[in-house]
Amino acid sequence: MEIGKVSNNDLEKYVFKNINSHRKEVLTKSSIGIDTAVLDFNGDLIVTSVDPITGANKNLGYLAINISVNDVSCQGADPVGVLISILLPAESKLEDLNKIMEDADRACRQNNLEIIGGHTEVTDAVNKIVLTTTVIARVNKNKMPKISSIKVGDVIAVSKDIGLEGTSIILEEKGNEFLSEDELRKESIDIKDLSVLREAKIAVDFNVKYMHDVTEGGIYGALWECSEAIGKGIEVDNIKIPVKDVTKKIGSHYNINIYGLISSGSMLMVFNKEDFKAYKKACFEKNIKITQIGEVTEENKKILIDNGKKIEIPEPASDELYKII
Repeated sequence: MEIGKVSNNDLEKYVFKNINSHRKEVLTKSSIGIDTAVLDFNGDLIVTSVDPITGANKNLGYLAINISVNDVSCQGADPVGVLISILLPAESKLEDLNKIMEDADRACRQNNLEIIGGHTEVTDAVNKIVLTTTVIARVNKNKMPKISSIKVGDVIAVSKDIGLEGTSIILEEKGNEFLSEDELRKESIDIKDLSVLREAKIAVDFNVKYMHDVTEGGIYGALWECSEAIGKGIEVDNIKIPVKDVTKKIGSHYNINIYGLISSGSMLMVFNKEDFKAYKKACFEKNIKITQIGEVTEENKKILIDNGKKIEIPEPASDELYKII
């Protein structure tokens, strides 16, 4: 099997096909483009998400918390608790475990959630530390994005810049290969920017219709999954997709497609045009960059405008990060 996320086709054939037990409490379960489950316990809805950290070697605890918080943020949910599984290879040190938990605690305090349990084990089944986090969140059902309300002409927007997580990891582990120490300090990514919780909380107040955090497979993968999830076509202008200069440098140096680079910290969203204008203004006041990159279309195709030419956005493949790390 290829390194990285299992393809959507294989997920349908080997994973989702084998999920056949159902309960009335489950309103929404995970599917292509939707990374959370929604449960109804006769009050606020419960939103959960689970994610592993496999592509990074530094800031593991911090990243592990934020990637799962980002998933539940897509439903407009408030993260409450998190379960952490830590698998350590035999050569690990207690200092490694302590650093993981310090970083995880820092992320929890920033996101206002509590570590409520988990599992910690040393095992020869892994050759590097593997962290898995499961976040439990709550949301009022009236505050959740409503995919069914999406219409042709709605705005497709993205927060911050794409490729932030991949850029952060590559700079941490490989940056000295192509940047000087002064350039590294200047171009470093603020790890706080890898969270999308702030822009998600604001989006809920402006009738956001769909949110999807941009993770493995990059912005192209997220756009493909967005179209699948909303059941409509999309058209996006490549030149409008916001990218940091340092990410472009990484793309040139390693000859990778930066639009397929893991991008935690960037949220893909769909809004009514008027709601989007108000949302962008509110985010500007909070110093959060929001960019319109396309719109929902009538024809059910996933179109990218690249140098004036219209091409189909391909199904997500293995993340570009794995070509480097």
